[in-house]
Amino acid sequence: MGLRGSRARLADAFVVFASTWRNVSLRRAQLSFFAMWGAECAFTVALSIVAYEAGGALAVGLVGLITMLPSAVLTPLLSPLADRGRRERVLVVVSMIRGAAMAAAAVIVAIGGPIALVFVLVAASAVPSTLFRPAHSALLPTLSHTGHELAGANVVRGLLDSAASLIGPLVAAVLLAFSEVAVLIAVASASAFAGGLLVVGLRYEAPPKEASPRRPALVAEALEGLRAVGRRRDLQLILGLVAAQTFTRGALTVFSVVVAIELLGMGESGAGGLMAAFGVGAVIGSLAVSMLVSTWRLGGWFAIGVAVWGLPIALIGVFPQQATALCLLAAVGVANALIDAAGFTLIGRLTPDAVMARVFGVLESLVAVSIGTGSILAAALIEWIGIAPTLILIGSICPLAALAAWWPLRRLDRSVEVLDREIGLLQQVPMFDPLPLPAIEQLARGLEPMSVPGGQVVFSQGEPGDRYYVIESGAADVLGDGRVVATLGPGDGFGEIALLRRTPRTATIVARTPLDLQSLTSARFIAVVLGFTPSARAAEASVALELDRFSPDEAAGGPPPGVR
Repeated sequence: MGLRGSRARLADAFVVFASTWRNVSLRRAQLSFFAMWGAECAFTVALSIVAYEAGGALAVGLVGLITMLPSAVLTPLLSPLADRGRRERVLVVVSMIRGAAMAAAAVIVAIGGPIALVFVLVAASAVPSTLFRPAHSALLPTLSHTGHELAGANVVRGLLDSAASLIGPLVAAVLLAFSEVAVLIAVASASAFAGGLLVVGLRYEAPPKEASPRRPALVAEALEGLRAVGRRRDLQLILGLVAAQTFTRGALTVFSVVVAIELLGMGESGAGGLMAAFGVGAVIGSLAVSMLVSTWRLGGWFAIGVAVWGLPIALIGVFPQQATALCLLAAVGVANALIDAAGFTLIGRLTPDAVMARVFGVLESLVAVSIGTGSILAAALIEWIGIAPTLILIGSICPLAALAAWWPLRRLDRSVEVLDREIGLLQQVPMFDPLPLPAIEQLARGLEPMSVPGGQVVFSQGEPGDRYYVIESGAADVLGDGRVVATLGPGDGFGEIALLRRTPRTATIVARTPLDLQSLTSARFIAVVLGFTPSARAAEASVALELDRFSPDEAAGGPPPGVR
């Protein structure tokens, strides 16, 4: 049984990756992400080396701070732009700006120009580059044909993110061993340009945009994102743990250089080697996630990922040997895969769709602040108390934070399980078949439970319609002109005709047995079903067919099951 289960998990993982490869547009978008993120990882190593040669560990920390600070301030204001217009164009523009900045930096380093100018270029191009991930995240659903394909696309992107964390630093290590830093920066620039070119002219059917007489102020939109975070304690908890993890990640930017050169004696290329070990662990972790994604508990795994992100760093301070450090950083990479998959999924499921981009803008800003703060504080602590004590101190932050958050996260898991059951109920309704998973989740978040005693009328023929209903348990009769024309059971929905056609109810629904129902308001039902082109077409075709086959005033004949 265990062997068959393992083979089934491997088969599921293969399907996940194959579905992304077969979809040409999705494949191009994923390769674009890989090229861009590989460029960023290689460039980070190069920039750390340049800073270290210019001013030691403190300079590495300062670079981390000045490159992140503009992003931290401006990302929440710019994040709504990722929801306007064609998202692949945002990816193209961001990639070209970042690639041009890297190319200019390569020239400056090659000719021995002012290093401060390199840092200015990096800081300026970091602002638009923070839009890449939110825009890419918003693009994936429109390129996926089903909810399963979308889930697979997110798993694949996590693997590509991990692979970039491996290959980028590995390329950096090889190039630094045989050439100059300027060559490494030039290679990173070429990769960034390639990432933009991969999505030029990408074809897909974008979801309809709401017409608005004028654009709302970006500041007002950014504040609404902050309010959305402020209203949800569980969302604050997730973001707080992300802050602890990314603070440690900022410190790791400094540690990778200082530990390699001063603590382990591995030389400059050792910095790339340490981060490559991190990437190996991240790839292994991503492969494991592809087999566990259907069975895990998101909150619990997220807490474990946060704890393991910091603990190995602390242990490097206790056991400062090269082989040990490489293995411990590989463990950090595994934890990173868990955090990426579980953390982003939890944020997406806890955040209302209307403010999703703004909340992710808040996240990007928080990440930028935490990484910058972690890098500068790690550098200062190394100067003050030494390398090993700093590793132990900063490495302890994540395990302690995860321990404090364990029980709240387990409670969150239970609430997500309830949401999953409601999604499963909605997915039994043929009306919702064309909807991708994010749209069904939006519907599930708006479900309101109600109970109806046996024999009681849910609504009557001729009444105005204001809600859509799905039967959770029990049975109901559909009466047209006083005649029972159908019987509905668990998983059946009713009430859509009056909402979609803006007409009175075409039938009466009576509880044959006690009913447990889940209902949706007209506004939420219409916004989701008509807001997504495939479901809108399916809904209109279904309603037209039902109305064509049944008229409440006919003396003979009757509607097909489910007409109301």
